[in-house]
Amino acid sequence: MNDAFDPNLPKDMLRREFLRRLGAATTAAWISGAPQPVRGSAIRHPEAKADACILLWMAGGMAAPETLDPKRYAPFEPGMRVDSVLSTFPAIDTAVDHIKICQGLENIASVMDRATLIRSVVQPDLGSILHSRHQYHWHTGYVPPVTVAAPHLGSWMAKVLGPRNDVMPPFINIGQRLEGVGEKEELKAFTTAGFFGSEYGPMNLPYPEEAATAVRPPEGMDARRFADRNRLFRQLVDQSPQRDYASSYQQQSLIRSMDNAYRLLSAPERNAFDLEQEPIAVREQYDTGRFGRGCLLARRLVENGARFVEVTTEYVPFLHWDTHANGHATVDRLHGEIDRPIAQLVLDLEERGLLERTLVIVAAEFSRDALMEGKPGSEARDQATHKVDVITETTHYGLHRHFTGGTSVLLFGGGMKKGFLYGKTAEERPLIAVENPVSMEDLHATIYTAMGINPETAFDVEKRPFFATKDGHGKPLTAVFA
Repeated sequence: MNDAFDPNLPKDMLRREFLRRLGAATTAAWISGAPQPVRGSAIRHPEAKADACILLWMAGGMAAPETLDPKRYAPFEPGMRVDSVLSTFPAIDTAVDHIKICQGLENIASVMDRATLIRSVVQPDLGSILHSRHQYHWHTGYVPPVTVAAPHLGSWMAKVLGPRNDVMPPFINIGQRLEGVGEKEELKAFTTAGFFGSEYGPMNLPYPEEAATAVRPPEGMDARRFADRNRLFRQLVDQSPQRDYASSYQQQSLIRSMDNAYRLLSAPERNAFDLEQEPIAVREQYDTGRFGRGCLLARRLVENGARFVEVTTEYVPFLHWDTHANGHATVDRLHGEIDRPIAQLVLDLEERGLLERTLVIVAAEFSRDALMEGKPGSEARDQATHKVDVITETTHYGLHRHFTGGTSVLLFGGGMKKGFLYGKTAEERPLIAVENPVSMEDLHATIYTAMGINPETAFDVEKRPFFATKDGHGKPLTAVFA
């Protein structure tokens, strides 16, 4: 279903080719009819262990050896060799005797007894590593380009499971701006419902502290005027010349998404979007920045019936987890932004009796290494901005290269074992998965199984089946379930 990219193309040409093929897939989705379950398939869904899912997305490539899979620690010294650096943070104890993580994540360490930690997720070698392609793969299960627009895993949950609360959007995306941040078109490519239609796509809330404004009429507009505007907008969409280029199913899906949004504006559940309704002490506990506030908003939304919520540290090229330079200092800052909110989210869900039925995932598109781009045997070009053999200043100190040979994923609740470690990476470079390697298909199958979706679920799209996991091959990791 996809054609390989030429890894020798310049990076800007790779991006353009990626966009061209995604554009064709999006057009195909827009003109396609209603996706139908594959005829004759006797799919039986497993019993759901979770009702809701929160994905905490470390956008840009969170280095496992700097967070959840510490290796040999080499403190900064002028004149040290780059090849001596595996981790720039020492390991610390956690609430589980046999699991250590990195310094700076003390709060997460304290709740590790509620978690399953997978340390052996591996990504395919895509030639030249583009964040957009790997993020698309992680979120949809398909390596781009594909012939149709693949739905986000949150859209699969919205489509197959339906809403938990008819008023609440089943899929909400928090923290990622889609305009003005670089690679914006590629980001939009996976943040959609694909061929499922607009009603199963995300409600995007880039700024959690402003989420309340997204669910109320514009200031100064009374209810009657707003209702008239909504009616006229529906008419405009229904009569748009573009309707000739879209299937009736896709048109009606767009209108249904508008109706759903309008219904939320007059429902009491809209208060869930207002962080000001939380006590000041609670807001301060979460408020380490936009990501922390997003975690608090995610908790409120799940409490009120959201099915799937993604909270991202936000992908912006060369910022946040995209640590091509000044890696140690950047990760030290990011530890402070994610540590307390993630742990507090787990504790709050537990206190409210929601953790067992909520699957919380902490993940990124790949890991990082000080030396290696891709993994052993990869032809991926080195994209580090500092290419030195000897470290002479702190900006050189860190893991600046993309690494796909062994990545960590942290899971809380959702029927997962508690205090459980699965998989292992090598102790010395290359830090590849050496025990129980986990493919993206199998990771997705595990997530879907926890949510009560059979990984072989398929819909007919363009007269052929399109599966929840690539070609229906994903197998859940039974060992991680309690």
